[in-house]
Amino acid sequence: MFDSTWRRWSWRAGTASALAVALFAVGSPAGAQETVDLADVFNPLVVKALQGADISTELTPLGLSSGDPWFDEPEIEPGTAPGTLLKARPVSVQVYQVRPDVVSAHQLMYTTTDHFGRQVISTGILMIPEDGTAPGDRKIIGYAEANDSLGANCAPSHQWTGGNQSDPAMFSALGPVAQMFGHGWAVMMSDVGNDGDTAPHPFSIGQFSGKATLDGVRAALALPEGGLESDTPVGIYGVAGGGVAAGFAAEQAHDYAPELNVQASAIQAMMIDPATFEETAAGGIGSGFVFSSILGFDAGYPDVRLDDHLTPIGHNVAAAFRASCQALYLGLPFVPFDVLLTNPSPRTIPALAAAYADNTLGKQAPASKLLISSCEDDFLIPFSEAEHLAQTYRADGGNVDLLPSQCGPLDYVTNLYKTVTDQLGMQDIAWLAKTFDEAEGR
Repeated sequence: MFDSTWRRWSWRAGTASALAVALFAVGSPAGAQETVDLADVFNPLVVKALQGADISTELTPLGLSSGDPWFDEPEIEPGTAPGTLLKARPVSVQVYQVRPDVVSAHQLMYTTTDHFGRQVISTGILMIPEDGTAPGDRKIIGYAEANDSLGANCAPSHQWTGGNQSDPAMFSALGPVAQMFGHGWAVMMSDVGNDGDTAPHPFSIGQFSGKATLDGVRAALALPEGGLESDTPVGIYGVAGGGVAAGFAAEQAHDYAPELNVQASAIQAMMIDPATFEETAAGGIGSGFVFSSILGFDAGYPDVRLDDHLTPIGHNVAAAFRASCQALYLGLPFVPFDVLLTNPSPRTIPALAAAYADNTLGKQAPASKLLISSCEDDFLIPFSEAEHLAQTYRADGGNVDLLPSQCGPLDYVTNLYKTVTDQLGMQDIAWLAKTFDEAEGR
């Protein structure tokens, strides 16, 4: 569920390294108004991290696999509160063989609540810049990464410890995370379930991922080694697939986690109505992501019984997707759904239609100030849906800013720098910082 222009670029360029060159080497045309200054990305902490980083030459990354006994789930005592920290261990951050020495990290396991109201277990990773920020001045971001993977060993706590390095979700998060570290913010990423669980993950279900995001923040605040105070200001952030989780977290925070000091929420390029996303994107360049999203719903809602509607080819593709990470899904553009499904409009399956309705954003306005950023030229997620969501929240008393992101086809030629940074959600970080300052009366 990446923003359509990000998918377009990834498909044409083919590699993350090409995008990195375009982003950091080409720059922006003279006179263009840049939303993000490169100094915000390569801030003093990031420069220090790169200067002192340990460059790993190991062929085997540090990523922690499902075979690790740490992923074994303990019994949960009845009455255990959501967000209870069950276990934690320090881990080393590793990205593309680079191990920065100024970021501390812990992998967490904690309780959360699924979309049926059942108590379940999730894992995640907490990363804190070692920049001298006092505990009372620290902020924490519940960062819902755009991780749309069905398989095990695909989620953030695996990626940020050296595993699954080809995942576009981690690459797309590098800029925003660098900016957040530059502000001295802690970053908590939920795996939305136990990343060691080898069963298909229901990543597309906002009613689950939103709560997992909030409970990840609760667990992070409870970690003694994190040094975070219970009233630490909280921001919620997510782009594309992560925007779904962040959107639901923003909606749910007041009722589900009222003790959290959520001050700002930013969501961008997210699927608002799954039925509309399927109708608009199926068979197009995002066909693989639509199919994986449906498989995610099938994993979380057994009554969908999607296997009853798959063609022989669809069964083979589903088996591959269910055991893999999302980089594979990019390789299935433009495949008509009647090749994969005997019912090429799965949104008409009653159980799936009900699941879609249950996971459509707009159920209640977030109590925190909210930014909605979306692409006006997006052909997968119409901008009109973002406008309607903003209107719905405002009618319910929400304080909402709606800001279009730059993403038109010509923008990639006339202002590549701003267009790419916009699509990665990097311009949203300044809005979060400003909103934090406003909450503190600055």
